Amino acid sequence: MASAETAAEHERILREIESTDTNCIGPTLRSVYDGQEHGLFMEKLEGRIRNHDREIEKMCNHHFQGFVDSITELLKVRGEAQKLKGQVTETNQNLQNDGKGLLTSMDELRQCRLQQRNIATTIDKLTHCLPVLEMYTKLQEQMRTKRYYPALRTLEQLEESCLPQAGSYRFCTIMAENIPRLRTHIRDVSMSDLKDFLESIRKHSDKIGETAMKQAQVQIARDNAVTSQQRSASGRRIRKDARSGTEVDRTESNPFTEQDSGILDVEYEEEDEIPGAQDLVDFSPVYRCLHIYTVLGARDTFENYYRKQRRKQARLVLQPHSNMHETLEGYRRYFNQIVGFFVVEDHILHTTQGLVNRAYVEELWELALSKTIAALRTHSSYCTDPDLILDLKNLIVLFADTLQGYGFPVNQLFDMLLEMRDQYGEILLKKWNQSFRQILDQDNYSPIPVTSPDEYQRIAGQFPFQDPELDKMPFPKKLPFSEFVPKVYSQIKEFIYACLKYSEDLHLSSTEIDDMIRKSTNLLLTRTLSHCLQYAIKKKNVGLAELVQIIVNTTHLEQSCHYLEGFISNITNVPPDTINATKLYGTSTFKDARHAAEEEIYTNLNQKIDQFLQLADYDWTAVQGGGQASDYLSDLIAFLCSTFAVFTHLPGNSIEHATLPGKVAQTACMSACKHLSTSLLQLLLEADVRQVSMGALQQFNVDVKECERFARAGPVPGFQGDTLLLAFIDLRQLLDLFTQWDWSTYLADYGRPTCKYLRVNPHTALALLEKISRSMRDTSRKNNMFAQFRKNERDKQKLIDTVVKQLKNLIATNQA
Repeated sequence: MASAETAAEHERILREIESTDTNCIGPTLRSVYDGQEHGLFMEKLEGRIRNHDREIEKMCNHHFQGFVDSITELLKVRGEAQKLKGQVTETNQNLQNDGKGLLTSMDELRQCRLQQRNIATTIDKLTHCLPVLEMYTKLQEQMRTKRYYPALRTLEQLEESCLPQAGSYRFCTIMAENIPRLRTHIRDVSMSDLKDFLESIRKHSDKIGETAMKQAQVQIARDNAVTSQQRSASGRRIRKDARSGTEVDRTESNPFTEQDSGILDVEYEEEDEIPGAQDLVDFSPVYRCLHIYTVLGARDTFENYYRKQRRKQARLVLQPHSNMHETLEGYRRYFNQIVGFFVVEDHILHTTQGLVNRAYVEELWELALSKTIAALRTHSSYCTDPDLILDLKNLIVLFADTLQGYGFPVNQLFDMLLEMRDQYGEILLKKWNQSFRQILDQDNYSPIPVTSPDEYQRIAGQFPFQDPELDKMPFPKKLPFSEFVPKVYSQIKEFIYACLKYSEDLHLSSTEIDDMIRKSTNLLLTRTLSHCLQYAIKKKNVGLAELVQIIVNTTHLEQSCHYLEGFISNITNVPPDTINATKLYGTSTFKDARHAAEEEIYTNLNQKIDQFLQLADYDWTAVQGGGQASDYLSDLIAFLCSTFAVFTHLPGNSIEHATLPGKVAQTACMSACKHLSTSLLQLLLEADVRQVSMGALQQFNVDVKECERFARAGPVPGFQGDTLLLAFIDLRQLLDLFTQWDWSTYLADYGRPTCKYLRVNPHTALALLEKISRSMRDTSRKNNMFAQFRKNERDKQKLIDTVVKQLKNLIATNQA
């Protein structure tokens, strides 16, 4: 069994050896040697080899004859082959000789074809490279001529189209590497140009603003060309009224004919054109830089930078100089810079798309408006010159009109001008206060002498004075008022003109202008002129004649108030009877001044009387009085007579107030007499006077009679009957009571309307009686050696004591 398996295994291995590549028989042979029967295998292998050799031999024997025949035929062909070989060799040699020229031509053709291809390739490459080189040359030229925006466009075209088509050449690589550097250079250079532009407009904003304001002034002058003729006609009508005696011929002060100082004096002709901001400023750096940054994709960066820098410049422009308020030129430079700044911004707004927008410009304008108004309020408050304020107002109006022409709202500026109007009014009041005081100080307080009709007409042209009776009088003659009347009236009109000048061009209606002028004139009358008149009245060393002349002057000024009303209506074209129209308070002002002058007259008279009374030197213990009035009283009466003569010799006319000096004289005379009576009574009842003798009382009675004679003589005409004597009735009844010793009648009739001594006060009577009692007691002690006299004095003393008791009871009864 085992041998059969071994034989089968060996058979399998042999078949595998026969059918397998020799490279793969290693494992097969290893399996033979690994087994125990390799000897047997070798035997079978040799047997198999022998079988194959026999099969080979059989096959060779079978094909041997054919092989021999083939060899024989091959030997026969060898000779022919040698012959053919010679022929072929000869033919080849001939062919080689004939092909050498062809090969040379073919070589030359190949070389030409290669050159042609190289030339075509070169032309093609150059066709792609030449545009790059031309573009780069163009770029270099644009950079050299500082045309940066076209250069940037050239760079963009070079980078996006030309270089990709040219290929990867070294010069293309160098160009590509230079492109970012060129962009950076263009950006930096354009930014440098922008900085130079910003610095330039900062320096030249003054000139730009000045030019813009000139343009605005020329435009305003052209717009007002038609209305100027109407204004001239109005001015001629005012001057015509002045020549008729109702206005002052003041062509040089007429606001419509006087050239305002401080405004830019522009002389232009119709064909002349003032250059605009675009003519004075080259805006190309801004446009160029904007386009460049837009192309570079950094527009937002550029816009933010530009706006930031302009905001800084705006703050610098809006910062006024510390001494700006000293001259008009300081204000003009300030306004020119602001106008120049916003003219540039307005031009940028309308010539660029989005670099600045309306909101940004309005924000800057709001900032500028608030700071400008604050600066003007601060600096104008230092100004004390009304002419400078007026010029400043005109400059602000031109400033506002200029910016309004560029679309900026300027209502706040006009509101501020209305505020400045109050300051201007206060400065005018201060100036006119000095003028009024100077007029009052220089006045001689005497009626104006007129020697010729021309002089009379001149004064009548200055002051609306009409007096038919005075007109009929021959020259020379005197006007009732002094020089300060026409001067004050003229000053009031000049003040009205000054107020009118400020109201011009403020876009106010005629009614508003009229109301403003009337209110300012009222302040001038009620405050400034009133204070000046009070100053003139109250100052030291003012005589009664001067006070009387002041009364006459204020009377005529009061009468002229309705002429001032008409004057204001003429220059404002507002009828005086307009509803809610402000009325002038001049009447009350002059009435108050006149009353103050009258009171000052009364006060001065009383002070003079007191000075004379201080000279009184009564001997209150005199036994018997003198037969004549005291010297001090005689001098006092003489002074009063001469004083009241001044009143009675005042010039008069047929006007309503002509009788006023007489009334003043009557009031002054009555006041003086009352004061004299009161002072004499106080002198009699003075606490220092402890006792009064009957002799002293008799002397006092003589002095009172002298006063009564003065009152009865009528020092001032116009009193009815003994009206002036009533001033001394208190003294008269008191002295009669004591000199007549009529106590029974006094005590019996006291309190009745028909009482003889109705004006005698019990207190006064008691005080004087006690002084007499003391005097009698003292006299009794001195005369005690005469018994008879002592008895009479005792009886009289008892009577006095009784009367004293009764007076005390009477006083107590009245008090209860």
